[in-house]
This record gives sequence, structure tokens and C-alpha cells, in this order.
Amino acid sequence: MSRIGNKNIEIPEKVTVEVSSGLAKVKGPKGSLEIAVNSELSVNVNNNLVAVERPSDSRTHKSLHGTMRQLIANAVSGVSEGFQKELEIRGVGYQANMDGKYLVLQLGYSHDIYFEPPSGIEIKTSKTEIVVFGINKQLVGEVSAKIRSFRKPEPYKGKGIRYKDEYVRSKQGKTVGGATG
Repeated sequence: MSRIGNKNIEIPEKVTVEVSSGLAKVKGPKGSLEIAVNSELSVNVNNNLVAVERPSDSRTHKSLHGTMRQLIANAVSGVSEGFQKELEIRGVGYQANMDGKYLVLQLGYSHDIYFEPPSGIEIKTSKTEIVVFGINKQLVGEVSAKIRSFRKPEPYKGKGIRYKDEYVRSKQGKTVGGATG
């Protein structure tokens, strides 16, 4: 039995949810999102609650039930509050700046990296911190993972781009004088 799928989603003030012909449209103060609803599941909106129901207890219906409920819940919280991911840059000379709509990263390569965020994503930077904002949780995660992939944190000196709360386990480097002869 899906515990997450059985929970009702509370709709905050200034947020509307409409379900019609396989689409759930969620509108709020920060924007609007559309979620494709599986045709086998039913989504009901009553008062300030959204309930997702499944027709049977088959394995596929159970897995779809929890997933669909969480996608709608993420859309509701996204259009009301939004999502953000924080990244930090570590390394001598490594930095990030905004140049118009482009994120410019200097990460020790022979060239600067210019990254254009997709529509619906806003990026703010200070020299060593990057904050990715948006209403779509999946898109915020994808963009921050893409930025992190330009220079992943390495375990010897800890240089690179990492999430704010990420722990990078450091390794010991090579030791001198191991060979005897």
C-alpha cells in the first residue's frame, strides 16, 4: 500500500488546481505548471484538497499512485514557494559571474564556460556561490547537476563545484620514499 499516494495534498491560498483530459494544471503566484496525469489514475479536487486514487492494488498502479501524487505535490509547492539549490565553488581562482543571461564559470580550464539556463530558471551568483531558482523541482535539479558536472569535486584537494550541504570525503595523496633498494 502506498503511504505517500494515500496522503491528500493541501492547496495553499492563491493556488488553483484544475484537472481535465489527462492534464493537471497548477497555477500560483510564481507561475503555472502542467502535469500529465496517467489515464488509469483518477485525480479529484475537493475544497482545498487534492486526492489521487488508483483503480486496483496491482504493482504498476501502486507505483504510479505514489509518483503521481508527489509530482502534483511538487507542482503545488513550486508555484507557491518555488525551489532552490545552492552550489559552492572551491579552488584558487575558481569563480562564477553572470554576464547578461549567461553564467560564466572560471574553473581552471584554458577557457571560460558559458552556460545559458533554460527558461523558467533564474541563477544568482556571488564569486564562490551559485543559487539556482525555479518552480519546477526537476528542472532546478537538472540545471544544478549540469553546473556541478563542469568541475566535480575531487577528493584530494577538494577543488570543484559542490552542493552547499555535500560532504566530499578526502583521500590521502601519494607518500614519498616508499621504494627501498
